Amino acid sequence: MEAGIVGLPNVGKSTLFNALTRGSALAANYPFATIEPNVGVVPIPDPRLEAITKYIPPQKIIPAVLRVVDIAGIVKGASKGEGLGNKFLSHIREVEAILHVVRCFTKAPGGEEILHVTGSVDPIRDIEIINTELILADLETVEGSYGKSERAAKGGKAEDVARFELLKKLKPILSEGKPARALRVDDHEQQKALKQLGLITGKRVLYIMNVDEEDLQGTSPACKQVREFAAKEGSEVVPVCAKIESELAQMSGADRQEMLDALGLTEPALDSVAHAAYHLLGLQSYFTAGEKEVRAWTIPIGATAPQAAGVIHTDFERGFIRAEVYTLADLEKHKSEKAIKEAGRMRIEGKDYVVQNGDICHFLFNV
Repeated sequence: MEAGIVGLPNVGKSTLFNALTRGSALAANYPFATIEPNVGVVPIPDPRLEAITKYIPPQKIIPAVLRVVDIAGIVKGASKGEGLGNKFLSHIREVEAILHVVRCFTKAPGGEEILHVTGSVDPIRDIEIINTELILADLETVEGSYGKSERAAKGGKAEDVARFELLKKLKPILSEGKPARALRVDDHEQQKALKQLGLITGKRVLYIMNVDEEDLQGTSPACKQVREFAAKEGSEVVPVCAKIESELAQMSGADRQEMLDALGLTEPALDSVAHAAYHLLGLQSYFTAGEKEVRAWTIPIGATAPQAAGVIHTDFERGFIRAEVYTLADLEKHKSEKAIKEAGRMRIEGKDYVVQNGDICHFLFNV
């Protein structure tokens, strides 16, 4: 699962990225955490992992993770090469969702003004600047593919025809300044073509409102504007104070909890960001548990048992026989897997079983 974090200069994007990717020592356990200086790994907080370990003590706990790519250089004119331009626009084509940081704060932590790149604080204008650049980049992609696709479609091959039909629908939408996600695509071949195009504005968006310390719930007029904008396009919104989250990310467990209590928060806002990104992408977790590790695995909602097994290893899906499944509630009641089996609560599920959020699974396979 991978998301790209975008925003104009001086909106707090880098502060948030650093807080997100420094917020847990768990990130250091992942070798891909330092592939590039602008890529980080964010564990998805899940108290169910700790609950499982009370009954099945493991050598290590491995949470589900969100990879975050810091997309720098998106300014007005980026689609034409301004700032760092196309170099970073290409990075965002690879991610599954966009985390769009929007400035809703007015002053810096010390009370001084932080100069906005456009001279004033206006979150909707900022959103539209970024959106315009991404739409223009997508329009360039569509127009660049149009002629070749039109010629290919004349051959009558189903996938070529579907691709050209999709481009014909996308071109006017993008030309009108609307994102590709405004187009509903039901045809299977066109859905495949849309995925292959890698259009930036076809991705789901989570707006992260960077708020003042006095407005942690995001109730200011600026935040209200962002909420209304996001609701119209079916996107998600999370208020975050980058300054506070940066401080929380540096604290130990006890100190962090003390600060959260003082602020009246149940969890760091960045945990809410991770959860919201998970929800945005239609994902859920199931668990595997043993002496070696207790681990959360990420799957799409609606995944079958073989598909869930395939996330661990492709051989598990290819040679799937059955799954042994129980729940955390079963474990809390019966205290061990042995007792769960003796109570008849260990379910045997086949290839058609749709894995549920929070299932604890063992997979049997033969290749």
